[in-house]
Amino acid sequence: MSFTHRLGVDIGGTFTDATLIDEATGEVRICKVSSTPDDPSQGFLEATERILQEAGLPYADVGYVVHGTTVATNAIIEGKLAPTGFVTTDGFQDMLEIARQIRPSLYDVHFEKPTPLVPRHRCFGATERLDARGNVVVPLDEDALRSTAEVLQAENIESLAVCFLHSYVNADHERRAGEILREALPDVRISLSSDIAPEFREYFRASTTIINAGIQPIVARYLDRIEHRLRESGLSAELLIMQSSGGVFTFAAAADKPVYMVESGPAAGVIATSFLGEKLGHTNLISFDMGGTTAKTGLIQDGKPGVTKDYEVGSAASSSEHGAKAGGYPIRTPVIDLVEIGAGGGSIAWVDGGGVLRVGPQSAGADPGPAAYGKGGREPTITDANLVLGRIDPRNFLGGELELDVESARTAIEERCAGRLGMDVVEVAHGIVEIANAAMTGALRRISVQRGYDPRDFVLVGFGGAGPLHANRLADELEIPRTLIPMSPGIFSAMGLLSTDLKHDYSSTFVTRLDETVLTNVMQEFEMMEAQGRAALEQDQVDEQRMQFVRQLDLRYFGQSYELTLSIEDPNMRPDEMQRVSERFHHEHERVYGFSAADEPIELVNLRLTAIGTIAKPSLRQIASGDQDPSSAVLTTRSVYFAETGGFVDCPIYDRYQFHANTTIDGPAIVAEMDSTTLIHPGYKASVDDIGNLLISKAD
Repeated sequence: MSFTHRLGVDIGGTFTDATLIDEATGEVRICKVSSTPDDPSQGFLEATERILQEAGLPYADVGYVVHGTTVATNAIIEGKLAPTGFVTTDGFQDMLEIARQIRPSLYDVHFEKPTPLVPRHRCFGATERLDARGNVVVPLDEDALRSTAEVLQAENIESLAVCFLHSYVNADHERRAGEILREALPDVRISLSSDIAPEFREYFRASTTIINAGIQPIVARYLDRIEHRLRESGLSAELLIMQSSGGVFTFAAAADKPVYMVESGPAAGVIATSFLGEKLGHTNLISFDMGGTTAKTGLIQDGKPGVTKDYEVGSAASSSEHGAKAGGYPIRTPVIDLVEIGAGGGSIAWVDGGGVLRVGPQSAGADPGPAAYGKGGREPTITDANLVLGRIDPRNFLGGELELDVESARTAIEERCAGRLGMDVVEVAHGIVEIANAAMTGALRRISVQRGYDPRDFVLVGFGGAGPLHANRLADELEIPRTLIPMSPGIFSAMGLLSTDLKHDYSSTFVTRLDETVLTNVMQEFEMMEAQGRAALEQDQVDEQRMQFVRQLDLRYFGQSYELTLSIEDPNMRPDEMQRVSERFHHEHERVYGFSAADEPIELVNLRLTAIGTIAKPSLRQIASGDQDPSSAVLTTRSVYFAETGGFVDCPIYDRYQFHANTTIDGPAIVAEMDSTTLIHPGYKASVDDIGNLLISKAD
């Protein structure tokens, strides 16, 4: 495939970002419009129309479109799933009510489990039973299942999830049930656990399958609207969606398995960070993405983003920490390892009943937005606080498209916070920013220190509309020596959409002791999974030369409940590979948990395979070079508040687009561009590399 232009569109809670890359020249165009929460497809189409108009480019000239969206996540969080039924092995209808025995806080007597995604009256048992080895104990009663289908039809369901006991070993009963139910319910979308998450642990498998079923109609209608409008406009390119794992797949695949795109939008930022790090020679990076609604952080080690299979969605802060939160719904699909908190530019500051200033997780969103937007918002936000502190130019927000009202921001902070606390508005504004910084520092610690990594060994990459305002302060708190701010940081995640590959993920539960005696069986299972992946890539029109297959093992010590995932370095898996895998497992266990047990036997739990169809990556355009007096890029000066100086100081405001490569500026300083603002604190400096990135470090 050869492309002349690539288009990436990323929908966030506050803004929708579009990036258009000219493959011939490397020219990058960006566009930012307000998101449309009531119908996110409108924001997508508006951003697409606008950026193509500005480029003077017809739809027909776009050969590659990738989309990142939170529509699946929002449906789960807001409880707006399609009416869904659930069929499981008879006797297990209460599975969703029982859920798990763990809780976010062990001694919280007020904790309530999340409401089951399928109400009990729509949960049905099927007469059938397999043992743990997949042998038939009770045959499937097909007539009884048809009677159940009649009851389900009366419930007016749109989707149905089927999860039988031990179907990950033997899917025959489940597949036959799917055939019967599709025949009886032709208008109902049916998801089988053996297709969606063929792994042991029935509650996790059921939860994943139910989420897939519940969001299927919503995602399908959403994607249909977008595709219909784009085709009408003359676009013929393949339409792709970012997956939670960091790969992309087709709109058709996304409509079939939407649970694989639950963290579609956030994953794009980590992929963009990994791509940029590879180009610059940085292999260890921490991504920090702060938008209008949330802040997200991920970790890249040795050039590879962390990917987890233990993730939950719908809690106050989505997390992958081995299900420890238990405040949401678990999913068992590959997900970029992220920590996400409710701290974005639109996060609302408030005073609790005890007179304590708090920030988030509630957000003003895109409508009405921060008080300064002038759209009717009355609640003070982080954006309002930064505006009062002089860190944002009220006349040049989004390149001047939106003029911010400083007085409205001050009034909101005064009425909602400062007046109640008996404090000065500026003092409270600084407090709002520092409270948000503390929360985001905690998120960075969770993705690094709590994973066994020292953040001082990494480069912090700050992006998102609000990320560059806070990145320098966060790096200082964690003693991270270097902070990198990419070009156009406000739309950086959209760049990630254009720098990844087609991916299909497969898994198979295979519980046995890890030694050479199981090598033949493991190889056979991998070969079957690879055949599935190869068929899927061929359907995506990927030629043999662009196919890659990554094999992984889920391993644990006998008696443990959680596994570590290791890649197999030798695809031929010679006998000595098992010894190397064992040694790597002990080392990884030591890093993650602080101990290892070399004399303990290791248990193999799951096999995993990722089928990859590589896609050519976009080139990065170099900026002008040569000696430059930094003052030539100064737009103006503005009074900006810094705690280090004890108050407001006159601060130079630089135009980022005027920088040459190798230029260095000293803090305190502000670097302005259309989609974001970078804050450089006193005692720090920023240098410009040959593609325009800012590298912030301590001044000599």
